Amino acid sequence: MKILIIEDEPDLLDNMVQSLQKEKFLVETADTFLSAMDKISMYDYSCILLDINLPGGSGMDVLQEIKKLKKTDGVIIISAKDSLDDKLTGLTFGADDYLTKPFHLAELNARINAVLRRKTFDGQNTVSLKNLDINYDNRTVEIDGVPLILNRKEYDTLIYFISNKNRLITKTALAEHVWGDQTDEADNLDFIYSQIKNLRKKLKESNAEIEIQAVYGIGYKLLTGD
Repeated sequence: MKILIIEDEPDLLDNMVQSLQKEKFLVETADTFLSAMDKISMYDYSCILLDINLPGGSGMDVLQEIKKLKKTDGVIIISAKDSLDDKLTGLTFGADDYLTKPFHLAELNARINAVLRRKTFDGQNTVSLKNLDINYDNRTVEIDGVPLILNRKEYDTLIYFISNKNRLITKTALAEHVWGDQTDEADNLDFIYSQIKNLRKKLKESNAEIEIQAVYGIGYKLLTGD
């Protein structure tokens, strides 16, 4: 899952990045209004952590732009202002949650997971698809009750496909979601083929009742037989 932190306090930003990376999130950052606007206009995120007071502009304007672009990214406002008016404004503009500084990183992680569960699994900790069972909190996958061992990228790729089942996923969208915006610097996206090949092999060998189908020249689609 890819997280964007929009925060201009260096120490807090660094602490959040380190904490979320330990939780296996892919983390990107922006520390000004303009860099935040660039990020949200170019990329999609599972969750955005949004400070209100930014150099060059307001986080509320960033939030309005997210909704104007009709993005479905989860948004948690993180602010030093414990104001009811600010909370109501943020939630009215489409934020999913509001967390007041200072906060414990464990609480931040819990809030992020709650938003991601609502966005991806309708608030559930587990999801079943055909003979697959996935525990979101533990990051585990089972097929017919037998654990399926996946590396971090394979797991994130599978979750992304399940979140978009029966939809065509382009290689570019998959790369940006699982590997982040550093994929812009890649000469090609051949590394995706390798990860998908390994994931498809593991699913097939475990007799999974889902299939990741290649769409020549475009990308992939998760088929469930429904």
